[in-house]
Amino acid sequence: MKQEELQAIASQLKHPSGEKGIEMANMMNETNINMTKHSIQNLNISNENRILELGHGNAGHAEFLFEQAEKLKYYGLEMSELMFQEARQINRNFVSQKKAFFSIYDGNTIPFEDGSFDKIFTVNTIYFWQKPEELLSEIYRVLKSNGTFCLTFAEEDFMKTLPFTQYEFELYSTQKAQELIKKSEFKIVYTETQTEKVKSKTGELVDRGFTTIVLEK
Repeated sequence: MKQEELQAIASQLKHPSGEKGIEMANMMNETNINMTKHSIQNLNISNENRILELGHGNAGHAEFLFEQAEKLKYYGLEMSELMFQEARQINRNFVSQKKAFFSIYDGNTIPFEDGSFDKIFTVNTIYFWQKPEELLSEIYRVLKSNGTFCLTFAEEDFMKTLPFTQYEFELYSTQKAQELIKKSEFKIVYTETQTEKVKSKTGELVDRGFTTIVLEK
């Protein structure tokens, strides 16, 4: 692949747009679903929880989230206008029932009041955080006391094998992510790394290591 093509893929992964963006969102939802479910399960969701997700993509996983408990409210924040529209369309029943709420944000400032959420999670977004320490403190701010935050990402060793990650991506190993977290007020409850089989762009199955770090305020 040419450099321009690799840069285009990286750009779409960071900020999906246009027809290619919809394809990319569907592909991301499919390849990331196991990671997303792992993150959601580690939240230990209870009835009536208010849950925030940063960078939800098309939010094809919202139905799974709503199966975890009753009377949940799910809030999704996206930098991509296209993903905001796609998520609203795919989850229009949840939106009309006032269970799911989607908004656009700038990736830095979370537009909610202090202590708004019981649980927060994000999957495969850490590579694109523009100001990681500031965003972590924003997540901390909008989480309730004793609230849980799950940070899930694919390991640097795997991500390095993908040619497009040399553009726009900041890769993380578990250790590097933990070092970032230590600069925040969060407490690390536990860390789990798993390996899964995923389809590569060329259609073959490859091993992907991913980590979920469970944090508490």
